[in-house]
Amino acid sequence: MKKMENSFVVSGFVGKDASIHQFSTASVARFPLAISRTEKSGEETTRTSAFINVETWRKNENTTSFDRLVKGALLTVEGYFKPEEWQDADGVKRNRVAFVATRFYEAVEKEETPAAQEKNSKKGK
Repeated sequence: MKKMENSFVVSGFVGKDASIHQFSTASVARFPLAISRTEKSGEETTRTSAFINVETWRKNENTTSFDRLVKGALLTVEGYFKPEEWQDADGVKRNRVAFVATRFYEAVEKEETPAAQEKNSKKGK
């Protein structure tokens, strides 16, 4: 049987400064991460973007990494998906999938490939 793993790795820009909540032994930081991808259809290239809401937990003595969670920071985030279910005040069942980051670090920006550099330099001529 093939092993299934619940994990993700994504790079993007922090959409706004993290909201940090402290509890007795741990703290949680929640922040939006802007992600995008380039899609090509024939000669036309479009960029599709979206925001995902990420949460990350740390023991209170280890929250210094939260200092990186500021608007505009380019991060790579690793983690897992956590399904959540609840009933709202009207008794309606709700659910969502939370993106829980177990690790995040400064992302390395990709350099253009030589073919892309040549193509872009021809556009400028």
